[in-house]
Amino acid sequence: MRGARAVAVVACVTVVAACGGGSIEEQTQANEDQAAEAGGECGDLNMAVNPWVGYEASAYVVGTVAQEELGCTVNYKDLKEDVSWQGFGTGEVDVVIEDWGHPDLEKKFVESKGGDGSATDFGENGNVGIIGWYVPGWLAEEHPDILDYKNLNKYAKDFATSESGGQGQFLGSDPSYVQFDEAIIDNLGLDFKVVFSGGEAATITAFEQAQKNKEWLIGYFWEPQYIHAEIPLEQVKLPPYTDGCQDVPAKVACAYPDTPLKKFVSTDWSESDSTAVGLVKNFKWTNDDQNLVAAYITSDGMSPEDAAAKWVKDNPDKVQAWLG
Repeated sequence: MRGARAVAVVACVTVVAACGGGSIEEQTQANEDQAAEAGGECGDLNMAVNPWVGYEASAYVVGTVAQEELGCTVNYKDLKEDVSWQGFGTGEVDVVIEDWGHPDLEKKFVESKGGDGSATDFGENGNVGIIGWYVPGWLAEEHPDILDYKNLNKYAKDFATSESGGQGQFLGSDPSYVQFDEAIIDNLGLDFKVVFSGGEAATITAFEQAQKNKEWLIGYFWEPQYIHAEIPLEQVKLPPYTDGCQDVPAKVACAYPDTPLKKFVSTDWSESDSTAVGLVKNFKWTNDDQNLVAAYITSDGMSPEDAAAKWVKDNPDKVQAWLG
């Protein structure tokens, strides 16, 4: 049954008892007819899944609601950020549910920014992204002056590893993420070298071990991220962000801005009669919501599907608001 459940849930709690007599088959057909009158079917929903667990949490929660309430056939596609945007024009991607700010991609794909028009801005998703330089809590407690970038060079040797060539190691994450750390280090005259961990899981493991074993570590990290509730991390103060300070990547010498995260979708899909368009447009939740689902996936070992289903079951009011 495709596209019928949103109407069916509102119309009747149980098919026979709440809706009167008649067979299940007759009631199912009636529900499908009502769904068609209310706005058509959902069809396929191609959801990009970018490589961090917070994004995964958002994508699977929206996908679960789309599947269970609107009858969508949800296709989750594990893609990096720039590849996801390329899929808007080919029909391979309908939704990027969490964008951390890519003015370069907007200029290429969003018509109002001068792009080809294949992408449409669907507004904020409720999360606020915070990117920064972090150290484990023990290190900030024992050396509080380390939380000012101006003092980093005197500790550079303590951060050195076999991979940093005598300089202090700065742990990057996935190089495909939004990051300017190499430029910031160069432009602030810091005696550090960026060494990429390769991804979120490796970065989290490094910070967990550094806190547990009192190891020296400084690196790129972000919020929302469930790990902040499990181990203490402290952010290093960089020169404040000002408008335009990241316009030229090679010249960046400022902190990352706090970024309201957005949804971008395929323009063709947004103009279709899919019943999922309204769901995605209405979707908003908080950093705490996302961190909870991310913790289900990571700390509790649940599958993304099960984690999303648990949150959806526990938060009917929020889900209903998205459905409209």
